[in-house]
Amino acid sequence: MSQVRVFEPMSPSLLSPPRAKATSCGSLLQELQDLWDEIGETDAERDRMILQLEQECLNVYRKKVDNARKNKADLHQALASGKAEISHLMSALGECESIGQLENKRGTLKEQVAMIKPLLDALRNKKEERIKELMLLQSQITLLSTEMAGNVHPTRPTQVDEHDLSVKKLSELSSQLEMLQKEKDIRLRKVNEYVASIHELTNVMSLDLSKTLSEIHPGFNDGRKSISRSISNDTLTRLEATVNALKQEKKERLQKLQGHGSALVELWNIIDMPSDERSKFEHITRLISVSPDAVFGQGRLGPAVIDEAREEVERLNLLKASKMKELVLKKQDELEEIYREVHMDIESEAERQILMDLIDSGTVDLSDLLAGMDGRIVKAKEQAISRKDILEKVEKWKFASEEESWLDEYERDQSRYSAGRGVHKNMKRAEKARILVNKLPVLVETLMSKIKAWEKEKGIPFEYDKVKLLDTLEEYIRFRMQKDEEKKRSREQKKLQEQLMAEKETMFGAKPSPLRQFPVKKPLGQSSNVNVVTGTPASRRISTSRHGGASSGKGRKELGGKAANAAIPLNFVSLPKDNYSNQSP
Repeated sequence: MSQVRVFEPMSPSLLSPPRAKATSCGSLLQELQDLWDEIGETDAERDRMILQLEQECLNVYRKKVDNARKNKADLHQALASGKAEISHLMSALGECESIGQLENKRGTLKEQVAMIKPLLDALRNKKEERIKELMLLQSQITLLSTEMAGNVHPTRPTQVDEHDLSVKKLSELSSQLEMLQKEKDIRLRKVNEYVASIHELTNVMSLDLSKTLSEIHPGFNDGRKSISRSISNDTLTRLEATVNALKQEKKERLQKLQGHGSALVELWNIIDMPSDERSKFEHITRLISVSPDAVFGQGRLGPAVIDEAREEVERLNLLKASKMKELVLKKQDELEEIYREVHMDIESEAERQILMDLIDSGTVDLSDLLAGMDGRIVKAKEQAISRKDILEKVEKWKFASEEESWLDEYERDQSRYSAGRGVHKNMKRAEKARILVNKLPVLVETLMSKIKAWEKEKGIPFEYDKVKLLDTLEEYIRFRMQKDEEKKRSREQKKLQEQLMAEKETMFGAKPSPLRQFPVKKPLGQSSNVNVVTGTPASRRISTSRHGGASSGKGRKELGGKAANAAIPLNFVSLPKDNYSNQSP
């Protein structure tokens, strides 16, 4: 019973066809057991054989299951590939809304594969038709683009993008073809406009129209009849370049004629030309202030008009030679004024004499001489601009130095605080002067660095009224150092004297000192800042000592304490004790 019990789970009797039930696994197993009983097989041998049969059955079942799984996987793969291709084709054709219908269909795998095959074939055929339509449109676009580009050999149409075969793509290509047709019409209008501009420009400057057009394209020889034959990019570029070149030439001719007109007016003013002579060239002088777009008419800027103006200018230049000295001296005055404003050295008399000698000798071209004077004036203006920043700081330095000198004199004045008119203004000026003096070292240092940079760039020393400014500043710095040393020595000497006075007071006892006076009652109208002994304001001592002026304030504060302490010298206790000890045996 144990053998049967082991083999029963693997029995395939339920899966066998009806006609095979007579020879089912159970009957065969029973027959096998009967045979084993007759043979006399042991239980161990029977178990081994049953296990072997069971293993063989498992292997057969496993193989069948694997085959079924592989078949299922192949069907899944085929179904997935078909759906993916359908999805790709629908996406390329712009029919993505139909993909959801496939997901709703149910059935066996073979049924699902059979259902998608017709749709797949239809989409493939539609793809081929759509590619043909797109190829046709692209071919037409390529031909039209080639015509506009002016290529002799037409280019091959581009390949169709199979990832985008949608109706939208068809619409885009159709729109592009329509735009190219419109662009062709626009190009025709541009060609007409360019030709009209060329006709107008050549008419103003007296140029050959047919020659100009033939240089652009041979088809323009017959005028406007063959304009439609060439609308290529090259033709449009040549037309545009020709129009721009003619406009530039028109502008240059107008500028040249305006220069001649301005020269005529200047020369007329120099030589006092009569008005009847000037009226002969009004057609030239009227163009002095007009723009190129405002000049029309046959031959207004032709070579004959320009030559006429040039010859008249040359003739008048010969007439103005007699007045050249006056003109040159006027230029020299302008040059000297520029140099004088920026404190630059110029030998006025010597240069004037040289100019007069050159004019009298007749060996120099007067036009070149005037041009040279104009060049010198331009150069002088450039130098003046380059010196402007330094000169502004020089003025600040000079002003600060003057205020410093005034401040020194002011502080040496013993009566500067006396009642009188202008005292308050002088005090305000002194405060402002001290601020300027404190900024002087930085100002001088900045000025020297700018001068050194200027000299390094120009390669020449910076002179101010024929003196090297850098040397002046260095001398000023040395003077300030000497002055500061003198002030320092004075302060140290004063401090030493005060220390000696303090030692004497300690040694010989306190005695009345100008710094320790008892407060006295002042008459009405007298300032409380006036020292009793000297009669000078205490604030004067603060202003003269810039670094330690507030040191005496503490002593004055102590003097204003209690009356009993104010009436006793500071060393009152120590001095009698010392005297008593000295008198003891």
